[in-house]
Amino acid sequence: MSKRVDLTEAYRECERITWTQARNFAYGIRLLPPAKRRGLAVIYAFARRIDDIGDGTLPGQTAAMPAGQKIAELEKARQAVLSLDEQGLGEQSHDDPVLFALADVKRHFPVPIEAFGELIDGCVADVRGTHYETFEDLHHYCRCVAGSIGRLSLGIFGTRHDPQEAAQLADSLGVALQLTNILRDIREDHHNGRVYLPAEDLAKFDIDLDAPSPSQFARLIEFEAGRARDWYATGWRLLPMLDRRSAACTGAMAGIYRQLLERIAAEPGAVLRRRMSLSAGEKAMVAVKALAGRFN
Repeated sequence: MSKRVDLTEAYRECERITWTQARNFAYGIRLLPPAKRRGLAVIYAFARRIDDIGDGTLPGQTAAMPAGQKIAELEKARQAVLSLDEQGLGEQSHDDPVLFALADVKRHFPVPIEAFGELIDGCVADVRGTHYETFEDLHHYCRCVAGSIGRLSLGIFGTRHDPQEAAQLADSLGVALQLTNILRDIREDHHNGRVYLPAEDLAKFDIDLDAPSPSQFARLIEFEAGRARDWYATGWRLLPMLDRRSAACTGAMAGIYRQLLERIAAEPGAVLRRRMSLSAGEKAMVAVKALAGRFN
């Protein structure tokens, strides 16, 4: 029989997942006041579960999960979250700390729970090995896997401005972060048989990812970095719409990725050799600046 958890334990589990696995986002989340910090940790914990299913890395999974099983598990996650949306706090959630906490978050914050469905759609596309011919195709994917998180997070932050405009800007910031992720992970993704960069861009710069020309590859990265900068510039307009602590959280999370983008742009070939990242000290400095209201 499954062990039932109480709400305090459920939130603690979500925070444990966040602090141990959100290597970049945790710096921003910690800047929030307690209720919002717990709420955003819950959003992250369920999003992490969806990502783990897509990657086949669920806790206790000892063998590679076949694609069919991944998709089945993703659909189970979809039904679980939609059930919460329809029924609120149900009995089925009491033995699942993340779902139990998510149901409570839904009761207290105007979180667009249906956005988790878009995240699941993006993960299903990953499992199926979807490729992207144009940037418009890739943009839809980025909205699914990252813009959705921006809109869910906005439900925790709240805004006194036009909610629809704020949601669009949160979505844009999510797209910027995902484009940065794609550039950072080119080597790893290609090794795993995934190519996210649009085929039209690879053709434009005559790129063969198995043996790219260093000069052409540098031109490609600068082109993609410029595109990501434009999305950051749009997304930054969200920050004045948020309260100080929520703006600091958003500025810290996005600022870490924005700084990473510039590091990639300065050394394009490095992404083919290693996974680029910022040091813990650099991330902490971005968070400190964000709390002081200094954003990129």
